[in-house]
Amino acid sequence: MGNYSRKIFFAGFVVLLSLGTAVRTVAQQISPFKDGDRVVFLGNSITDGGHYHAYIWLYYLTRFPEMKLKVFNAGIGGDRVVDMLRRLDGDVFSKQPTVLITTFGMNDSGYFEYNGDQPEIFADTKVKESYDGYKEMEKRYKGLVDTRLVLLGSTPYDENVVIKDNKPFKNKNKAMKRIVDFQRESAKSNGWEFYDFNQPISAINANFQQKDPSFTISGSDRVHPDNNGHMVMAYLFLKAQGFAGQGVATVGIDASNQRVTEAKNCTVENVKKAGNNLSFDYLAAALPYPMDTVARGWGAKYSQHDAVNIVPFMDEMNQEILQVKGLKGTYTLWIDDQEIGVWSAADLDKGINLANQTRTPQYQQALKVMFLNEERWEIERRFRDLAWVQYNFFLPKGLLNADNRKAIEVMDQHVATDGWLRAKRDLYAKAMYPEVRAAWQSQIDDLQQRMNEVNQPVKRSVRLVQLKK
Repeated sequence: MGNYSRKIFFAGFVVLLSLGTAVRTVAQQISPFKDGDRVVFLGNSITDGGHYHAYIWLYYLTRFPEMKLKVFNAGIGGDRVVDMLRRLDGDVFSKQPTVLITTFGMNDSGYFEYNGDQPEIFADTKVKESYDGYKEMEKRYKGLVDTRLVLLGSTPYDENVVIKDNKPFKNKNKAMKRIVDFQRESAKSNGWEFYDFNQPISAINANFQQKDPSFTISGSDRVHPDNNGHMVMAYLFLKAQGFAGQGVATVGIDASNQRVTEAKNCTVENVKKAGNNLSFDYLAAALPYPMDTVARGWGAKYSQHDAVNIVPFMDEMNQEILQVKGLKGTYTLWIDDQEIGVWSAADLDKGINLANQTRTPQYQQALKVMFLNEERWEIERRFRDLAWVQYNFFLPKGLLNADNRKAIEVMDQHVATDGWLRAKRDLYAKAMYPEVRAAWQSQIDDLQQRMNEVNQPVKRSVRLVQLKK
């Protein structure tokens, strides 16, 4: 990935998005989630094995700690809209969503035939199949009561990125955009919400590829975003919900007069100046957003944090500003008993972003939330692998949710010739027992409860101690 300057990126990013998305701001706006919402993300492998929904939930956990929200992964790898349709009752509606977010199109549009003899006929056929299947889904959605519907245009297939030994399927993404178009029209005609991932991510890819032809958000296979790509997806989704420009907290202090000049989304008390040193108590109503620096997942090259080189998430949505005027010299910042760093009076006068400082107690607190959420994601993935087995293998054989000896005997007849099934055989041997599934669900419930306990803001003692010359 190219490491280009933020100035170069931001200029191109603003131009591309202002042309492509700002003109459709109203049509693409997604209402923020509410306290008590049960948000279900229905999709294919990008949802199934991806983190974007977990990253979105992490934002709510840290920014709105008083909110009790639940987010569910309802993705299955390889799914088309017709596959999603047959599991709506057992795997989607059963989660009792108050918000149902649906994305499809990558698998619907097909793959290898785009490099065949009749790519246009193939594209027309696949788009029509997807449209016909979606019209059946639309009928089911119209019957939902007390569920808010959001349609997401799929992330793009990147046929422009240069990847060694990976020949692109020509014009596949063009077919995908036709699927996005009928999703957009459906949302408009039904009064549902809509957001298109395809256009802004394609624009970002094109912008960076001018400098680095190997850059892509769409992953090493042109399809599956890496962790950084999923954070870009989360950023775009949260931006569509209106969170750009909403920071964590802002503290403004006039040290000369020991006066609080600004306290946004926080309370600041007991401002005291002793000689050239300053202290105060600080209670923010939110936590900074923690960014995972580990490239998690099989074959992953990038971490969640790598997204800051692509989109201005930190500048737009993760600002915890400390601004102190009236100081002279250089100061060490302490929060509670933790030394955070050293800044000049000029830096403090301008304002520093504490959300960039991973050593702060509040950032460390947020990390606990992040790791709890990651552990929850890992256990939930077991249920997604189980769903794949149930709906892709057992359902066609009339054994959906049979979970008995016959089911596993039938499974064992096919594992030798089906690598995907073989990879999930051990998991199913455990998950077929309701007691095991109940134990996994209990772990998820406990992790969710702990997330909602650990994320509660704590009053912090802040000190600025002048360094001696």
